[in-house]
Amino acid sequence: MKKGIILGLIFAAFTVFSTKAQDCDSIYRVVESYLVTSDDGRSFVSDGQVYTAFLDNEKAEFNTTLYGNTVYRIAASAGTKDDYAIFTIKDMEDNVLFTNKDQLNSPYWDFKVQNSIPVKVQTELDTNKKITGCIVMMIGFLK
Repeated sequence: MKKGIILGLIFAAFTVFSTKAQDCDSIYRVVESYLVTSDDGRSFVSDGQVYTAFLDNEKAEFNTTLYGNTVYRIAASAGTKDDYAIFTIKDMEDNVLFTNKDQLNSPYWDFKVQNSIPVKVQTELDTNKKITGCIVMMIGFLK
């Protein structure tokens, strides 16, 4: 009896993990498409990092360095709609440099950095639209 319960719990945990991984994998493809080509024909190359978090009414924070004289695109998604994901870029003193909340949760933002700067990028779900789920963010630089 105990073995059956333990095996059932292991199977349930594996099923939940597998579902979350598949959800994140499909969202990754959406975010990657935002870097490949934009409406104006520009394409961006990923910095090699995929920032992923499974959120449940919470925020995730990632640290990175943005290098001077580089054009970047930050892209994020949390599902089939473009406006589920919110990302905020802050300097190390927590001053907000940009948030896509002010842009109707746009899925990406292009910008140029004049000088190198360490930043914190905070991701969260727009809780008016989605409470829990995977959020994927990528940072790319102009080819």
